[in-house]
Amino acid sequence: MDYEQLVKLGTDTGFSHIAPLKGSTIKLLPEVRQMCEANTCGMYGKRWSCPPGCGTLEDCRARIQQYKNGILVQTVGQLEDAMDGETMMETEALHKKNFFAMEKLLRETYPDMLAIGAGCCTRCETCTYPDEPCRFPKKAFSSMEAYGMLVTQICKANDMTYYYGPCTIAYTSCFLLE
Repeated sequence: MDYEQLVKLGTDTGFSHIAPLKGSTIKLLPEVRQMCEANTCGMYGKRWSCPPGCGTLEDCRARIQQYKNGILVQTVGQLEDAMDGETMMETEALHKKNFFAMEKLLRETYPDMLAIGAGCCTRCETCTYPDEPCRFPKKAFSSMEAYGMLVTQICKANDMTYYYGPCTIAYTSCFLLE
């Protein structure tokens, strides 16, 4: 894995920050999954990429344990004030755009990688869950939280800043490559 090349690719794709990710630092926590069950985002039980559709923590752990290394990517936005929802949404949209572009490029070298995003999968306008199988199982992605990852812990364990100060928002995703 050529980390310098991955940083260049991530920067060229538009991410604010890129850091190496060691698979051994990924801890899946039931408490994070319980936050999903509280359904504050409104997606619990509505998408294949969200719990319970993405599988149990054991299912997620089995997928993750196939990888030793990857990268973390972030998009950081500057807010006008703490309630600047418009910039939050714009930054999230930019992060997903960058995520899709980077995923496409990485798949050329790492066809079996595991891409784990920020927020729920948005590949399809309407998800087929639970009535029919996912239309694009190789392109669908779950969020780090859906997998049970506490993003702040993953960032800290891999020397990536999570909080950039007041009036900032950071969206974080990862690509498990090898």
